[in-house]
Amino acid sequence: MGFLRFGYITAPVLGALWMVVLSVTISVAMSFATGDPFRPSLWLSLCWGAAAAIGAAGLMGQKGAHWGVMLALIGVTLTPYGPIERGETGMFAATVAAVSLGAIFVWSVRKILHDTPMGALTRHEFEGAIIRFLTGFGYIFFTAIVLIPFYVMVMTSLKNQGELMQNPLDFSIDLSKGADLFRSYDELFTQFNFGTYMFNSFFISVLTVFITLAFAIPGAYAVARLRFAGQAAFSRSILLIYMVPMIVLALPIYIAFSMTGLRNSFWGIVMIYPVTTIPVALYMLQGYFRGLPAEVEEAGLMDGLSRLAVIWKITLPLSLPALASVSLYVFMIAWNEFLLAFMLLDDPSKFTLTRGIASLNSSEIPRQHLMAGSVVATVPIMALFLGLERFMTKGLTAGSVKG
Repeated sequence: MGFLRFGYITAPVLGALWMVVLSVTISVAMSFATGDPFRPSLWLSLCWGAAAAIGAAGLMGQKGAHWGVMLALIGVTLTPYGPIERGETGMFAATVAAVSLGAIFVWSVRKILHDTPMGALTRHEFEGAIIRFLTGFGYIFFTAIVLIPFYVMVMTSLKNQGELMQNPLDFSIDLSKGADLFRSYDELFTQFNFGTYMFNSFFISVLTVFITLAFAIPGAYAVARLRFAGQAAFSRSILLIYMVPMIVLALPIYIAFSMTGLRNSFWGIVMIYPVTTIPVALYMLQGYFRGLPAEVEEAGLMDGLSRLAVIWKITLPLSLPALASVSLYVFMIAWNEFLLAFMLLDDPSKFTLTRGIASLNSSEIPRQHLMAGSVVATVPIMALFLGLERFMTKGLTAGSVKG
């Protein structure tokens, strides 16, 4: 790696690699957005990236060289010899791709090569440039992993059967259809009973949260604060249940619930879901309770409060961020659970969302309805997470001790 620690080598190498990353990203984004074929050219991306990095970083001492590099990249990308092959795409889409590539490359490569001189680099300068490159790559890579499937899901749900049959890989959207874009969602609730599925999932998930907290709070507090025989062994073995795959327990659960009449009922689901969530809630809360200052609870005991009153009036108010986090996690588990719902529920009027979505996976039902159902199941839990995120980052014991 020693030969790379020179600015005139580091700059073109990182610029070439970064141009490949951006050309692939923009090609994929433009293909999804327009339905036109944008393809990255590997060798041209390497060549143009290496050449542009030196000028964009201003390593040759040319003041304002990055503006010239940006315009040059835009012009090159609009020709057949640019980093992105645009085929027969329209001029507007090609211009958007060219401007995006030129502007983003110049801005980002200057950030990556910030304080990178032309000559020999110190270890700090060299490692800084590498870390900034890897950080930028990580942001793009993981953002693409998250956004691309969601984008495909949403765009597919907004299409009709004819469009999907004509070109299943066209993920562009025709805004001229207006309200007809949401036809799949309307049919989902009017013809496939998805309003009932959403209510069932919400009802079961909320009950699961309350039941889980009712058992996990006293259990976690006992492990964290009280002393009893087998405490250490119990604390270490809380998560052992997760060593047994749920698929192994599926048949015994099915047989037991069938014999007791709990199969195909809300109460059967509400009974079995907490079994999967209480251990992780216990584990999360007992670690949090241990981190709370014991002096606050001891002061309450000295003031004449009972142990239960201390938990209710002192421990739980201090634990609101942890309770919010655990509640959200448990709600997400119950909302997204599929195996038990698929195995135990047969009556469509009692389906949860995941079970209802599975019923849409049929050759007789258009694919856009399955994608619309997936959007309906995903968006509420995303909104709930974003809404409660601030509670997870609050100060844990702010204002707990007065005077």
